[in-house]
Amino acid sequence: MNRFTLLLAALLLAAPLQAAEVPDNIAKAVAAPERSAKDRERDARDKPAELLAFAGVKPGMKVADVFGGGGYWTELLSRAVGPTGSATLVNNEGYANFAKDDIKVRFADGRLKEVKQMVGKTSALGLGSGEYDLILIFMGYHDLYWVDEKEGWPKIDADNFLKQLNAALKPGGKLLIVDHAAKEGTGSAAAQDLHRIDEAFAKQDFTSHGFQFEKAFTGYRNTTDDHTKMVFDAAIRGKTDRFAHLYRKQ
Repeated sequence: MNRFTLLLAALLLAAPLQAAEVPDNIAKAVAAPERSAKDRERDARDKPAELLAFAGVKPGMKVADVFGGGGYWTELLSRAVGPTGSATLVNNEGYANFAKDDIKVRFADGRLKEVKQMVGKTSALGLGSGEYDLILIFMGYHDLYWVDEKEGWPKIDADNFLKQLNAALKPGGKLLIVDHAAKEGTGSAAAQDLHRIDEAFAKQDFTSHGFQFEKAFTGYRNTTDDHTKMVFDAAIRGKTDRFAHLYRKQ
């Protein structure tokens, strides 16, 4: 058997193996016919099957989608954890107001009535203590370091916020973070003007608040992204270099 034949055989064997890495509960959640066309369009960019498999989302888990906006991930999580689990959409007033139209559509006519919705102050999210197996913050972590009083976004006490997340997780519970990568060495400064945050700063921030870094998902990386551009710039919008970290509560 020549090298080309061996390579072809390896590729053919690899394809079903990769597909099998997405558990059935997650595959069914993504494929659910009740999901909207708008959400399915977003799937191509945000790769929900891969991310939820990476995070180890299983039936029966209790999960929270913090700063979840219109609930794209909340719906997926709810379907993936199934009737023996639970999913909570957590927004502050800023996120709830920004996403109010999407929230209205997603939960209209009794859709997803099993999902709990919470709107609270960032200083007191109301997540309780030792409640959750997994907390997700998708593209919202940098907002802890963004301030715009005119837009109704006052300065957040990030230290208190992260302590609340840690307290809300069960022992060994996990925190999944996805955000726009900033230029190395910029810390949290790029959050204000670019809506980005330095990956190394993020890792230090979480590990200093009682989280142990477990692993990174590389499916959102884009080495061609100019980290000095604002994320809404037409040249890069929807194509930014994003890091995804999974942490475990220590």
